[in-house]
Amino acid sequence: MPNRLSDATSPYLLQHADNPVDWWPWGEEAFAEARRRDVPLLLSVGYSACHWCHVMAHESFEDPATADLMNTLFVNVKVDREERPDVDAVYMEATQAMTGQGGWPMTVFATPDGAPFYCGTYFPREHFQRLLQGITSAWRHKRSDLVDQGQRVVDALGAPRRLASSPPPTAADLDLAVQALIRDYDTAAGGYGDEPKFPPSMLLSFLMAQHERTFPFQTADEPTPAALMAGGTAVAMARGGIHDQLGGGFARYSVDREWVVPHFEKMLYDNALLLRAYTRLSRRPAEGDAAADSDRALLLRAAQETADWMLRDLRTPEGGFASALDADSEGEEGTYYVWTPGQLREVLGEEDGAWAAALFDVTEQGTFERGSSVLRLPADPDDPERFDRVRAALLSARADRVPPARDDKVVASWNGLAIAGLAEAGALMGRPEWIAAARVAADLILDVHLRHGRLVRTSRDGRAGPSAGVLEDYANLAEGLLALHGVTGEARYVREAGGLLDTVLDHFGDDEGGFFDTADDAEKLFSRPQDPTDNATPSGRFAAASALLTYAALTGSARHREAAEGALAVVPLLAEKAPRFAGWGLAAGEALLSGPRAVAVVGDTGDPAVEEMVRTVLRWAPLGTVLSRGDGRDSGGVPLLEHRVPIEGKATAYVCEGFTCKLPATTTEELLTQLAG
Repeated sequence: MPNRLSDATSPYLLQHADNPVDWWPWGEEAFAEARRRDVPLLLSVGYSACHWCHVMAHESFEDPATADLMNTLFVNVKVDREERPDVDAVYMEATQAMTGQGGWPMTVFATPDGAPFYCGTYFPREHFQRLLQGITSAWRHKRSDLVDQGQRVVDALGAPRRLASSPPPTAADLDLAVQALIRDYDTAAGGYGDEPKFPPSMLLSFLMAQHERTFPFQTADEPTPAALMAGGTAVAMARGGIHDQLGGGFARYSVDREWVVPHFEKMLYDNALLLRAYTRLSRRPAEGDAAADSDRALLLRAAQETADWMLRDLRTPEGGFASALDADSEGEEGTYYVWTPGQLREVLGEEDGAWAAALFDVTEQGTFERGSSVLRLPADPDDPERFDRVRAALLSARADRVPPARDDKVVASWNGLAIAGLAEAGALMGRPEWIAAARVAADLILDVHLRHGRLVRTSRDGRAGPSAGVLEDYANLAEGLLALHGVTGEARYVREAGGLLDTVLDHFGDDEGGFFDTADDAEKLFSRPQDPTDNATPSGRFAAASALLTYAALTGSARHREAAEGALAVVPLLAEKAPRFAGWGLAAGEALLSGPRAVAVVGDTGDPAVEEMVRTVLRWAPLGTVLSRGDGRDSGGVPLLEHRVPIEGKATAYVCEGFTCKLPATTTEELLTQLAG
């Protein structure tokens, strides 16, 4: 019999709608039921692409005996962490405080008022059953101890926290971050840290921006350490198993240092961020260096195939982008993606099969499980045409396998990241269909998620979900809209971004220059989440700073610029202590340091010279440069475009800082000279 999750918009909750567990969705009704029955809450938090969430579901939540214990002894609440990042954040903080670690599935036992008193992650079934009985015994016989423990957690985590702040970051602060990153860099395999190793998506843009500030317009001279770290990491990932060598896109992380075996779930947010990073890393041609040319071609292909994968495998019928693909198919992790030498020969024949096995490092011993291998590309193919033919044949054969399930909820924040990546990549690479897809996604979010200036976080099948938008939703959507304006010239996207950012300033501020992750009128939890550091996505605070800075450059708004500077005041501390978790803030700091510079391109719509100037800005302007375009007749209410007109009817670019502009440039050569100055 279906439980209370059957009407949810979250695919993760719907996965549990037929469990024998009597699940409740998060909400006051569940708390009231726990108070009525005088039993604890059992809070289970996960997400649809989570492998160990599926394991615990199969072992415990689908088991009638375990479900009977849960139903008898607890009120059971299931939460999609992607739909309710605020709930996830406060209980994850409690889990980490109690256990020293965290992860998903997250399992929390709490009082009927929501105070957590025992936390953990995945529990095997027999252990979980014993835990259920042990918690119940303690609740009956030592309740005061559990209640006191829960209250201590609430008091500790709910206490106001002051973040040390300073003036906005200086060049010295940003240079210090690079020196700290050099110490942590894996010179052998790229990236940072040991296993598991995650793509440093937010750092890549910062490193390239830092390189360009200290070494503008790369020549054949020795690249900077920042460029070596960014390029080395991106190349290693693109050649590794974390990168889908057939279908494009990147997995969540690598279980090893060398990027060989991924955790196979593929997330929209990772790929949207990496699309933008790889686009920027590959945007400038090398200067006669064969190795650099080869690496650039690899990075460019990774960006192109990531964009194509997003449109092919994540785009929803309504035009948004789904959240994720599972790690599992047919109940096994990775089976959709891995190959044996025999399977290659079966699809390709003996000769091509052997060639592909050598190229992709598919061995009889295997790099994964049961003699299978994850495809990698340790070296470039010696025959590009054969490479394309072999990949096409393998991709076609793979399509006959059972694919991973898709979480098709649309998250405002992650779609904002996708809009920005597709807009920039589409304009730079001459792919108008990517820009069109970004526009459709933007319009969907604005039509479905936005009501009276306030966002809901998710939708599914064109129907808005129940959860209020959090800071990252407003900030990343604003970022995407501003990037989309830059390549389309549609002024309405600037106006919509301004409305979102006004809501950020009015409802998310902490009165100390920073921001909370939830609005002042959002549901009150035992702690109001406020994390300044990047995680899998940019921190809400740094995402807001980036969008505020761009908006201020377009409009001249002192209020928005001052708010951006205030939000970046924690960057100097993090630059020294934890730069790996402040990449988005460091990148925004580089933009702030450069002005940010803004370029207005004006000319007739459809004029090839205008498009070429836009591409020139995207390719050669320092990262963090703000782009706007218009027809020169109507500014559309965008102050940067006011009084910017084509000179003698020609496509014209105005390179500005603080609305003080250089002489108009009517050729790409003049524009390049000004961008270099």
